[in-house]
Amino acid sequence: MASGVEPSRLSTRTAFARRASLAIATLVLASSVSAQSAPSPDPRVGLKAGLLDAAEAAWNMKVLSKTPSPEKFFGSTNSDLAFTGKYVIQGNYNGYQVWDITNPSKPSLKVTNYCPASQSDVSVYKNLLFVSGEGNSGRIDCGDQGVKETVSTARLRGIRIFDITDITKPKNIANVQTCRGSHTHTLLVDPKDKDNIYIYVSGSAGVRPADELSGCVNATPEKDPNSALFRIEVIKVPLAHPEQAAIVSSPRIFNDLTAPERHGEAPEDIAAAAKMAAEARARGAFTVSIQGTELVAPDQFIKPMLDSVVGARHGTGAATGADSAALRAALPGIVAKMFGEAPGAADHGPRPGPTQCHDITVYPGIGLAGGACEGYGLLLDIKDPAHPVRIAAVADSNFSYWHSATFNNDGTKVLFSDEWGGGGAPKCRATDKKEWGADALFTIEKGQMKFQGYYKLSAAQTVNENCVAHNGSLIPIPGRDIMVQAFYQGGLTVFDWTDPTHVKEIGYFDRGPIDSTRFVMGGSWSVYWYNGVIVSSEIARGLDVLELQPSAFISQNEIDAAKSVKLEYLNAQGQPKFVWPASFAMPRAYLDQLERNKGFDATKIASTRAALSAAEKLSGTARADALNTLATQLHTDARSAADAPKAHTLASSVGDLAKAK
Repeated sequence: MASGVEPSRLSTRTAFARRASLAIATLVLASSVSAQSAPSPDPRVGLKAGLLDAAEAAWNMKVLSKTPSPEKFFGSTNSDLAFTGKYVIQGNYNGYQVWDITNPSKPSLKVTNYCPASQSDVSVYKNLLFVSGEGNSGRIDCGDQGVKETVSTARLRGIRIFDITDITKPKNIANVQTCRGSHTHTLLVDPKDKDNIYIYVSGSAGVRPADELSGCVNATPEKDPNSALFRIEVIKVPLAHPEQAAIVSSPRIFNDLTAPERHGEAPEDIAAAAKMAAEARARGAFTVSIQGTELVAPDQFIKPMLDSVVGARHGTGAATGADSAALRAALPGIVAKMFGEAPGAADHGPRPGPTQCHDITVYPGIGLAGGACEGYGLLLDIKDPAHPVRIAAVADSNFSYWHSATFNNDGTKVLFSDEWGGGGAPKCRATDKKEWGADALFTIEKGQMKFQGYYKLSAAQTVNENCVAHNGSLIPIPGRDIMVQAFYQGGLTVFDWTDPTHVKEIGYFDRGPIDSTRFVMGGSWSVYWYNGVIVSSEIARGLDVLELQPSAFISQNEIDAAKSVKLEYLNAQGQPKFVWPASFAMPRAYLDQLERNKGFDATKIASTRAALSAAEKLSGTARADALNTLATQLHTDARSAADAPKAHTLASSVGDLAKAK
């Protein structure tokens, strides 16, 4: 998720209630579902701003519900989602919220757990809930007073574990502290290990003092082999005794990687930052250099450090000129540690590569994981869950920060996203390059990744909207690679990457900016398909639930087939292998695809549809016989089809239907 992103306070309770009551969305109607191209001009451009009353544009998607966050969470950043049964668990910098989406048009709030910490990413498995904590202010007791001491036993940086056997009464049964906290985490269910689950922890903050957590070492591995840098943590959770969860390994999956070439800011942003920095320096403010760009350091970043300098000399009151000078001298080193830029490293050879991953998407069904790790995209072998092994790595000068990964269902492709600007900046302006802040798509061939193309939201957004590629998931449409993805205030985009060299957008939902006059953080943090609906975590506005609408690009039969896939649970960085039950929707979906790509004779498509309708009216042996006869004929016809592989898949789906009871 976005690093270092803090939300703007949005409103008081009173203002919230008033705005909610006045919320009237202006819906820009989608074009006809039969249209072969997107509406033009793009209705997402120029939408009216508003927190709860922004104008909206939707194409091939329908909004079922928009539910504001409850009082204690409204105004605090909503983060990632996890799903179990009928529940959606929504992380928030103030804790987490549990929604019942039995009726997706009217989600009901089941319970909240107020427990401030950044960024509260969540995962779930059976009766266990896991929550990430990274910031220095997170407390074990969930208090909101923060932790002021540099070293404190009250601080929580790592993974909280809750027993949610009764989801209305979650119990904190254990905490696993880590040296760099947990910015995000990955829950891995190993199909060979029924007794344990594993948590891969990605922490991007600085290393905590050894006085606070024994064994934490901030030095580089060359200076101390026990360094907490350049590694991830693996937590093993015994399902019979989750309170005994503990770190069992710290794999150094980044060994031998050097810092790759990455792009920085756009030229106009560099010029603007330089102007602001010069003005700030002229009035005595602090500036910092991050990845070669000089930026104005915010007061909330500088003041605690100045207070520490005053405290270190046992002084009181305001900082003196000498205190400021001391901080200015130390600031480059502090920033370098925070952003993994070791001062002087370049003087001693190539600078080391990533010290941490952001997201690691595990796909146990194929034994692989995709690691999005600062300057690299990694392919990991996870067959030994406690000891993941890097088998391939790719870098791209068009990428700034490798953020997350998604495999296609058969594991032959992987998509990485670039969170250029950390999620807190406008990176979808008309002037921004389409290759920056986008997705990069690769095929996986003999264990290596081969680049195929890019995809980025096509609608230009304003300077007041944070927008860049972020979290999403596959939509289980058989025979195709369809995905829904969040782009923060760029909204949601649905796209087809079956052909990774020609990715095509086929649906979207977007709102206008929160504020038309200034930048305010908001938009969709993440969006996932879950059991027939599309659920989005809106940073500032709450929880959105949508559904696909049939169109020229996705038929009702394909949507019905997707809805036939039912999951018991779903986590953001855990990818399930979709398995479709036999149903009449399956062959009909394949027929629609063959008609769309002209892969099968039109008369045979028509006769097959008629045969399926006739068989559907039968039952028992009569239905099975009719379907077996049809499947045999279709396999024969497939040999001469323009799209023979899919025609055979159609035939097989009819055969599977014949066997179904």
